[in-house]
Amino acid sequence: MTKGRQHRKFDVLEEFARQVTDWSGRSWAFGLAVGVIAVWALTGPLFTFSDSWQLVINTGTTIVTFLMVFLIQRSQNKDAQAIHLKLNELVAAMHGASNRLINIEDLSEDEVHTLHRHYQTLAQIAKHERLLTESHSIEEAERRHQRKGERPKP
Repeated sequence: MTKGRQHRKFDVLEEFARQVTDWSGRSWAFGLAVGVIAVWALTGPLFTFSDSWQLVINTGTTIVTFLMVFLIQRSQNKDAQAIHLKLNELVAAMHGASNRLINIEDLSEDEVHTLHRHYQTLAQIAKHERLLTESHSIEEAERRHQRKGERPKP
């Protein structure tokens, strides 16, 4: 199979998944699910609450749950990636913002923890500043803090 044909298959699958995600997130889809459960419950006496009657709902809900887990994960992944891209754009565009934060989601847990400690240190230094926006990096904050200490007191 050529790469183009395979790509089109994934496009069709992606579009189908998007449509099902949109459909399943609507109020009337929830209403339909409640209706199915109500019909199943009402037919209980007709089928004398048999094992087969219970198996129908158990199998149906298991299949739906299994598929919905993947749709929910797909939706969350796409939303998270979009948010990361928007935040990356803001960080890249803001003068004074640290470019260390661009694509931070791709760092290892240890690297993220190191950056967390970096910003904890910045927060501690910033507590001594009059304005919340005075420092943009630890280095800048330390330089400002040192300059303050060098100033003669009146």
